[in-house]
Amino acid sequence: MREITYLEAIKEALREEILRDDRVFLMGEDIGKHGGAFGLTKGLWEEFGDERIRNTPISENTIVGCAIGSAITGLRPVVEIMFIDFITLAMDEIVNAAAKIRYITGGEHKIPLVIRTQQGSGGLKGAGAQHSQSLEAWFVHIPGLKVVLPSTPYDAKGLLKASIRDNNPVIFIEHKNLYSLKGKVPQEDYIVPLGKASLKKEGSDITVLASQVLLQQALEVAKEMEKEEIDIEVIDLMSYAPLDRQTIINSVKKTGRAVILQEAHKSCGVASEIGMVLMEECFDYLDAPVKRVTAMDLPIAFDAAEEKRCIPGKDDIRKAIEETLS
Repeated sequence: MREITYLEAIKEALREEILRDDRVFLMGEDIGKHGGAFGLTKGLWEEFGDERIRNTPISENTIVGCAIGSAITGLRPVVEIMFIDFITLAMDEIVNAAAKIRYITGGEHKIPLVIRTQQGSGGLKGAGAQHSQSLEAWFVHIPGLKVVLPSTPYDAKGLLKASIRDNNPVIFIEHKNLYSLKGKVPQEDYIVPLGKASLKKEGSDITVLASQVLLQQALEVAKEMEKEEIDIEVIDLMSYAPLDRQTIINSVKKTGRAVILQEAHKSCGVASEIGMVLMEECFDYLDAPVKRVTAMDLPIAFDAAEEKRCIPGKDDIRKAIEETLS
């Protein structure tokens, strides 16, 4: 095991899968010499050339459409969309083609396609309303898509490798604030299965369900509240579609309380869906109402102080836990 960053873990996964399978190639804007908006693919073009690292025009719809066609022919494209906000330009291809082709052809055509993108607020000062959204719920709502949100370097590498090897379209959502996060990652080949949540901290008083930056903040809050003899169980959701309902249900049945965290806006988010699952499956076990901690239903502000006010943080997590316990 060695310590590498979240960004380096993702880059390693891409490089190793290109070497492992000659059907794997990358597509995206400026992913060659410049390494994309965050420099994540820097150096891969020099190593593998134009056949495997393909710079594209600024046309998200065209990029995804070409990738779907490639996947149908048996290749395994990995597309990079700079910001998830820009994925709106490719929604027809994703929702009406990638998600549906395997179904409408009776399984004849597999779609081994990964769309890598990043989301979240706070990583770029003044990124504003069009570069800071969290839009995972859109894709969770669409049958035929898998949706993955890694929270640690270990999981980022293992989940991306699993996604590339999967025969279905995967929306692989990174978080811009995690790219510098360091963690232990093995050198040997491994995958983290899709559709499984991860128990990051065991506890008995309350369950906190989260991912990405809020998962990291939840772990910090849990450690701080240990001094107050509050024992918090923290679950990393990791895969939003398919959702590991059983792990969530088992944890909440044990603790009797749940707080769900999401950086996305409050209305119609994944937290709402999970809350309803808990009402349906755990009602008789709940000792308090399920609580959500989310962003406000407002565009993400350009001003850094206002942006921070719009999105949830550690104080909001602690307050929700204390209210639920009381």
